Amino acid sequence: MRRYISFPRVEGTSSRQAHADLPTGTYERELGREGFFGPATHMYHRNAPTGWTSWEGPLRPRAFDLNQLVEGMSVGPWGAKEVLFNAHCRMRMWRCDRPMDHLARNGDGDDLIFVHEGEGELYCDYGHLTITAGDYVVLPRGTMWRLNPTKPVTALLIEATGSIYQLPDRGLVGPHAVFDPAILDTPKINEAFLDQQSDNGPGGSWRVLVKRRGAISTVTYPFNPLDAVGWKGDLAPVRLNVRDVRPLMSHRYHLPPSAHTTFVANRFVVCTFAPRPFETDEGAIKIPFFHNNDDYDEVLFYHAGDFFSRDNIKAGMMTFHPSGFTHGPHPKALGKMLVQTKPATDEYAVMVDTRDALEVADLPGGVENPAYADSWRVKP
Repeated sequence: MRRYISFPRVEGTSSRQAHADLPTGTYERELGREGFFGPATHMYHRNAPTGWTSWEGPLRPRAFDLNQLVEGMSVGPWGAKEVLFNAHCRMRMWRCDRPMDHLARNGDGDDLIFVHEGEGELYCDYGHLTITAGDYVVLPRGTMWRLNPTKPVTALLIEATGSIYQLPDRGLVGPHAVFDPAILDTPKINEAFLDQQSDNGPGGSWRVLVKRRGAISTVTYPFNPLDAVGWKGDLAPVRLNVRDVRPLMSHRYHLPPSAHTTFVANRFVVCTFAPRPFETDEGAIKIPFFHNNDDYDEVLFYHAGDFFSRDNIKAGMMTFHPSGFTHGPHPKALGKMLVQTKPATDEYAVMVDTRDALEVADLPGGVENPAYADSWRVKP
């Protein structure tokens, strides 16, 4: 048996309630463990914790314009460009602008496809799904699939290497909060799926490109292996669109990112930031609080809307904040800490928090903004 060393104390001048009623002229910083679930302390500083004048070393915050990465990409997912990775999670950016001429199967782990742009028809062992921008598609490990885009698809691929995507425990708010599991779509054995079974592939055969331990093996069939006429069970791909996410919120308390957890896998979580009303309590902060998420690396992919806590960030960009330093809102956002100029946020973003340190893949020149660490120095 073990438990945290817990002894809540108050020293000096502080607020009695986290994220609200800050002492005049102070900036609050949360030092937290276990991804906002563990012990935490809130400090009240005279200066903004991101008021640094320079950055040196590999821990610096980083920003990538993944829009620069998708030109000329492979029609298949195994040619997608890797961006960040560790032993438990791999993130790749993929653009598919024509029908796949093969099937893909991931033997390394579950895949989560987040459709950033475009739409298309996905065919897999289990049937047919029409996918569109904002869709998450969870593909269980070993699923055979291919995509026919009807508009060029750009997608963030998040592999749960060696593990399984699951839903988070919603605790006090119950399993139907944020999104009802009944809203999850599964592939259909429908007319479109049955029609594609007569397609015996390019040249009369279908290749299945199987990824295992990062290496590709190819299995060729003289017929269409997506030929199921039915199935039963509780293992299948599922689809959830970000517009179906109904975020938790409080009008008196700024909830931590963990409240927006959408999927969990071993040693990382995927969260969705969807539009929600700003807090209305006069003393509640209305922007993300400064924090050290000291056990997790934080990655944010910006999908659509006005990203209210970041300056000069546009859709298709990704920021990476390794654990170990304090981060928080940019200066322009900080100016609206207590008074917002609009009633609600207008952003969709995908956050990936990993318990283990991520590595940055070799990326082409121009993808990374080398001045991102200095972006907090801009005056509001």
